[in-house]
Amino acid sequence: MNSGIELKDVTMRFEETTALDNISLRLGDERIYGLLGRNGAGKTTLLGCVTNRLFPQQGSVTIDGEAVRENDRVLSRVYSMGEKNYCPEGTSVRQLLNWTRDFYPGFDMEYAHTLARDFGLDTKKKLKELSTGYLTIIKLICALANRAPYLLLDEPVLGLDANHRELFYKKLLENYAEYPRTIVISTHLIEEVADIVEQVVIIKEGRLLLDKPTEEVKRMGVQVSGRAADVEAWCRGRDVLSEETLGGLKTACVLGEVGELPDGLEVQPLDLQKLFVRLTNA
Repeated sequence: MNSGIELKDVTMRFEETTALDNISLRLGDERIYGLLGRNGAGKTTLLGCVTNRLFPQQGSVTIDGEAVRENDRVLSRVYSMGEKNYCPEGTSVRQLLNWTRDFYPGFDMEYAHTLARDFGLDTKKKLKELSTGYLTIIKLICALANRAPYLLLDEPVLGLDANHRELFYKKLLENYAEYPRTIVISTHLIEEVADIVEQVVIIKEGRLLLDKPTEEVKRMGVQVSGRAADVEAWCRGRDVLSEETLGGLKTACVLGEVGELPDGLEVQPLDLQKLFVRLTNA
């Protein structure tokens, strides 16, 4: 079992802005993590420290017990996909696949071409000829077709339409089932990953706000629905995250224990996105 990516007391500042504030976090055990936070919360900075693209002013970052700083051997165990494209515009899709194979010897070229066909990507095209969505797709293909033990995906569905997003999540789960590894998905599309991630990590203003298994997070509260008057009566004195009314029916997201529910009310697991909004606004 991998010992994981570990950040200890990491602080990262940009002039007057503290992007990461004394964060300690472990990412490992071949799980899918959801790294959640509002824009500017520090998600991309955190991943930059893990991949040695940024050097924190304080604290340490290790992978499998080894420091990442200037350590190409241990960094070869990590594949990081970000929003930016660092390749020359004249690069072709095939060139990018070949370069990725050169850097990651375990790269599965046959699987990469299968993914390209599934996504409808023409591998003869140059990157400058691709739409924003297809630029994302080629980066996803490079990520899924390598066998690095740690896969970091920063906003992985940028520019994808609904069909391609659904296809990506399907391929990701198939890939994870066949090649278990540690996957970190940094995203603001919480509803889409709520049923995929196994561990929820929320950061706010550079600080670690929550780090819990997804099922444990969902047990922090409930969604209760029924006749509006009955729901309102049951919610009195409780910590209500949100309320939605449609006609004479109401749904409320509530933190805390359920207790006994009166007849006519139904209960469902807590909505992860509503909890996220509440925690990051608090």
